[in-house]
Amino acid sequence: MAAVGSVDIELELIQWLQARTGPDVVVRDEVDNRLLGELPTIQVQRLPAGGDDGIRLDRALVDVDVYHSTRAAAIALAAQVRGWLLTDLPGSVTAAAVFGRVTSSPPPAVRPYENTALRRVGATYEIYSHPVS
Repeated sequence: MAAVGSVDIELELIQWLQARTGPDVVVRDEVDNRLLGELPTIQVQRLPAGGDDGIRLDRALVDVDVYHSTRAAAIALAAQVRGWLLTDLPGSVTAAAVFGRVTSSPPPAVRPYENTALRRVGATYEIYSHPVS
């Protein structure tokens, strides 16, 4: 649950990314045993780091992982997501949030995953936001 004066960054990003990817890509906060049958999948998770000003401004660190059937496909989709987040998200307004500065550190890279039937590429983003009202 989002703190007073902040937005649920995971929910907002999931909806924002889903609007860009369309119905052929699953965008979610948690993965489960059905993951292999739901590729490609983008997982959005806020990290227990970042900060806020105690009033409105939130500085969230968010991991975005892309799961796909091949390494090349996972890298390509992660690069596309990175482009959207770095160029399209800043200045965007949703029903609940206004997004400001977005940075990526580290940029997308292959991350290990225990299921060898799929590939995972992820990045960490610093995202500034505040509630609409």
